[in-house]
Amino acid sequence: MADFRKNVNGLQIGIGVLALCLGAFVYLISRPPEKTYFIYASKLRISLYHVFPHVFGVIGNSLPDFLHVFSFILITAGLVSKRKIEYLVVSLSWFLIEIAFEVFQKFNRIALKIIPEWFNKVPVLENAGPFFKGGTFDLQDVVAVAVGTVAGYFVLTKTMKKESK
Repeated sequence: MADFRKNVNGLQIGIGVLALCLGAFVYLISRPPEKTYFIYASKLRISLYHVFPHVFGVIGNSLPDFLHVFSFILITAGLVSKRKIEYLVVSLSWFLIEIAFEVFQKFNRIALKIIPEWFNKVPVLENAGPFFKGGTFDLQDVVAVAVGTVAGYFVLTKTMKKESK
């Protein structure tokens, strides 16, 4: 257990969690509640969609894609990685996952065929079908994922522990 904690980078995890929270905030403000799983699935009325103006403007359309990949890269690497090659593997893995989700929004028939039936009985996974059915492929989202991946890798290399360099 001591070895695991020695490899954890709290700064990277903290930055990742903050970015993830910012992404959630973008959804709370910029997305209709019926289109966002964690909002409409919540028992609380947490949407701020009609309270604030669209403060993020056009960038708010793809900002969540940037923040999602960026935050997951930092959180994952902060937990399991400490060398640049490991950072690269984590970054590329999340890039491929995010791009797959984006591409399957365009080719949703394929995605809908491979989603197992039991997903419908599992909270969060139950949203896989509706996500792909109602999702929209957007090249700007692909660019946001690519930029978020590069930014995530950059932040990892700048925040790596000195003994790992």
